[in-house]
Amino acid sequence: MNAVNRPHQLSGGANAASWAAQLVAAAILGQTLFFKFSAAPESVHIFTTLGAEPWGRIGSGVVELIAVLLLLAPRTAALGGALAAGVMAGAIGSHFTQLGVEIVVNGESDGGLLFALACITLVAGALVVWLRRAQLPLVGASLARIGA
Repeated sequence: MNAVNRPHQLSGGANAASWAAQLVAAAILGQTLFFKFSAAPESVHIFTTLGAEPWGRIGSGVVELIAVLLLLAPRTAALGGALAAGVMAGAIGSHFTQLGVEIVVNGESDGGLLFALACITLVAGALVVWLRRAQLPLVGASLARIGA
């Protein structure tokens, strides 16, 4: 069966774009897990500023780990993209309201790198959700008709 008869199957180009976005989001989220779970000074500083150290740091790390695992499995990639985009929307909101775009710890600035990575991950997650929208539980069938 082709993609027209099976709406949950992506065309070649859409599949490649989805996998690229899935891998980008998973790689960014995955590499930050070390810093969150090892209590790196930057992570501790961020979550202390937010008033959520250590539970917020560890909790967000667990949620991001789940997002990575979901992103790497084709059947759950749409959910992983939604979870990644949601977590990054929260991170970006924290940057705008409490952290600032640039994170400075012990006089060292990240130059806005964490903010940029959050933006990239948000876009990648949203792209996965859009491309794999037919796979979303409850709303997938309705969303699949959009743009079809």
